[in-house]
Amino acid sequence: MYKPKEYLVHGLLFLLTLITTTLAGGEWIYGKSILASGEAALTWPFFVRSLEFSIPFIGILLVHELGHLFTSIYHKVRCSLPFFIPAWLGFLGSPSLGTFGAVIQMKGRVSSRKKYFDIGIAGPLAGFVLALGVLVYGFVTLPPADYLYEIHPEYADPNFQGYGEEVMEFELGKNILFWGLGELLADPGRLPAMSELIHYPYLFAGYLALFFTALNLLPIGQLDGGHVLFGLFPKRHALISQLAFGVFLAYAGMGVIRPSLPLEELVIRIPLYLGFLYLCLSKSDLSQLNRITLVLLLSAGQYLISFFQPNWEGYQGWLFFAFLLGRVMGIRHPEVAGSIPVDTKRKVLGWLALLIFVLCFSPQPFQTN
Repeated sequence: MYKPKEYLVHGLLFLLTLITTTLAGGEWIYGKSILASGEAALTWPFFVRSLEFSIPFIGILLVHELGHLFTSIYHKVRCSLPFFIPAWLGFLGSPSLGTFGAVIQMKGRVSSRKKYFDIGIAGPLAGFVLALGVLVYGFVTLPPADYLYEIHPEYADPNFQGYGEEVMEFELGKNILFWGLGELLADPGRLPAMSELIHYPYLFAGYLALFFTALNLLPIGQLDGGHVLFGLFPKRHALISQLAFGVFLAYAGMGVIRPSLPLEELVIRIPLYLGFLYLCLSKSDLSQLNRITLVLLLSAGQYLISFFQPNWEGYQGWLFFAFLLGRVMGIRHPEVAGSIPVDTKRKVLGWLALLIFVLCFSPQPFQTN
């Protein structure tokens, strides 16, 4: 089915991504880089230890994509092997995960609602099962509390009072499933704070897997969640997708324009933000007039909420993904002939997938101060 050259290219991309995620893992978990020297250098022993992050992380992504691949083969829909995208930014002095993820390219026509549903849901369900296993293992095998002293020996100093304002604070945001597993399985004396989770390879890999699972299961457009939505609601999927995207965009941009900002800053921000919202809606089914109206309503609503609740803020990190959805990928789902919903078994799986989305979604997944 696939040519030897394809296996070679995809295999090399996979190995390169495994290496780059291992390099990123060394930076996150142990604070060691291949570009540094002395005690901050990523030596071979620490590179091997960093595989405890990269192997489960890449393994979960691989299982996710294989779920799509094998289901496509089962339904006789032509598609590529998984493309892994290496993305290590350590040479720029910037933190990264070592990858932008993995995708498969559909090369054949998907002719039915059932096939779209099966191909879309297989990936996140397969990846979620493995992610759940990784998290369970991570929580039940937590190292002793003094493990952090190996990475941050300064914590053992009773006079240590933090790094000060010159060091950026980074923290992962909880989701329902991660919080629940920690409460249920972990020894409270060993359970790390969310600001220290990056030093625990299995928990960090599992957390990122939940993040990508939730991202894929957003019920919008041609995301995996959009395919699920297309199967569950044959006549209303377009409307639900647009509403879900509108809510997502409204939350993401909360606080971008607010009364507390200086007037000279608002004069610059408002037109730029209005233009950004318009671009995000450029591939919607709305007419130009309705698009402009929705942009004005969204921005005015966000401004009014900030006026009455100045402490309410969304997560502006979602804005880039909203742009990709609205401008690049689009929020429409390709149609097929007929409007027959999927069978009961698939409906149960579809609602299970939406429940998994709710359990895995973190409103503010990566927080900095």
